[in-house]
Amino acid sequence: MNQLPELRSGKARTEKGFIKPIEGVEIPFGIVEGARPGPCLLVTAGVHGSEYCSIEAALRLMRRRTDDLAGTILVLPILNMTAFRQRAIYVMPEDGRNLNRMFPGRADGSFSERVAHWLVDTVYPMADAYLDLHGGDLSEALLPFSLFPSGSEASRDLAKAFGLPIAVSAGGEGYTINAAGRLGIPSIIAEVSGNGLWDEQSVEEMSAGIERALHHLGMSGGPRPPAPREETRIVTMAVPSAGIDGLWYPARDLGETVRKDEPLGEIRDVFGEVLERVPSPREGYVLYRLSSLAVSKGEALIGIGTPIEPT
Repeated sequence: MNQLPELRSGKARTEKGFIKPIEGVEIPFGIVEGARPGPCLLVTAGVHGSEYCSIEAALRLMRRRTDDLAGTILVLPILNMTAFRQRAIYVMPEDGRNLNRMFPGRADGSFSERVAHWLVDTVYPMADAYLDLHGGDLSEALLPFSLFPSGSEASRDLAKAFGLPIAVSAGGEGYTINAAGRLGIPSIIAEVSGNGLWDEQSVEEMSAGIERALHHLGMSGGPRPPAPREETRIVTMAVPSAGIDGLWYPARDLGETVRKDEPLGEIRDVFGEVLERVPSPREGYVLYRLSSLAVSKGEALIGIGTPIEPT
């Protein structure tokens, strides 16, 4: 089909199928609607096709019970189907671009730009809130954290309700959540697991966050999963990138604290000669890092989170 079904039928139901938003792409969808009226929550996963924890959590969400649900959940569990099938990292193989840098997209743009434009122009207006699930690609190790568009208090509250230990106040252009935020839609990216791995513990952590978000939005009447023991820390994040192709040797592990200008790692050539040393741009701690040996110029190396001091 070329259009999604009506999202608010007024009766409890579960529906699934495939949507063909543009020529050459077919995306699975699931609709879970409760009998009681309520908001519409958009949930996407597989923007990066090898982030399997997020994809599995989204697939399970499509089978959620409806008896305690108010409103509708629209799930697009694998947006980047070609990358999923090919086990490709970061990009849409059709045009070699990172979909999560293409928003709000263009109707007459490249393949990924057209997919982004379809989401922003057609799907986002249906949503009252948005969760974009991620999970650390095949070459990324990370601590669980969420991101929300800076300046959006509703998105910040949604991130805190989701309940991951860290929430990043994120600026920048081209991201799913920034485009949604500009439309006034509370939105977050949730990152759980890493290196493309998934297991019951990581999927359950993601699923519990989704359920807490449903409670926050007034959509769930079931038991609320326990909140994490520590309150979510709000941080900003700096992400140094590689200035040259080479081999990446990180000097810091996940969760380690660093001072400004302390070494984060270095890029060497195949003979061991140091091509580039990477100092920390600020004080903070390591939220994620590139875990592959190979690195390409311009690739993100390591994320340093710095807590935002209370005002």
